[in-house]
Amino acid sequence: MTRSFAIVPACGHSQRMGRPKLLLPWGGGLVIDAVLSAWLASSVDEVAIVVRVDDVALQDRCRRFAVRLVTADSPPDMRASIELGLDEIESRCSPTAGDVWLLAPADIPDLSSASIDVVLQAHDGSNPQILAATYAGRRGHPALFPWSMAAEVRALDPSEGVNALMDRRGWRGVETATSTKPQDIDTPGEYERHRPQ
Repeated sequence: MTRSFAIVPACGHSQRMGRPKLLLPWGGGLVIDAVLSAWLASSVDEVAIVVRVDDVALQDRCRRFAVRLVTADSPPDMRASIELGLDEIESRCSPTAGDVWLLAPADIPDLSSASIDVVLQAHDGSNPQILAATYAGRRGHPALFPWSMAAEVRALDPSEGVNALMDRRGWRGVETATSTKPQDIDTPGEYERHRPQ
């Protein structure tokens, strides 16, 4: 049976926002609450969130959820955070080549469990490939990778991110039920435009 593992990189410093964006109010909770609630409401088997070791407030908030909390000393970029999440899953869950991992940044609070599940359901174990949610034809999150490609992330050039793997390997879009692409929240303006009123 295929197992699925979500990697949620959350090691950023929120420089453009000017304050910790994952701890901003969102709906009846915080941004990070919405993100982790979506993953946990989906069919994903395990969720690993990667948080800076000095971000104690975010760690405390994440501990309210049934997720694997991975702490790290300020990874230099998102790819390094992803690798740490993959290492955690590999050491704790012993995934096989038939399993999959999914990826979406932590600053997308309107990511839905339905979109996650649509991508999961599109996975074909007999023809494993990279899948990405699309919204009215536009690529968005999450993306799904066969577990065998975890090693390829580590083999990327230091200047490359996971998008380079998608470009090299190719990917198939999986159209979701909504045409509205979930938005990442990087600036105060984006936060004010997209947060629930």
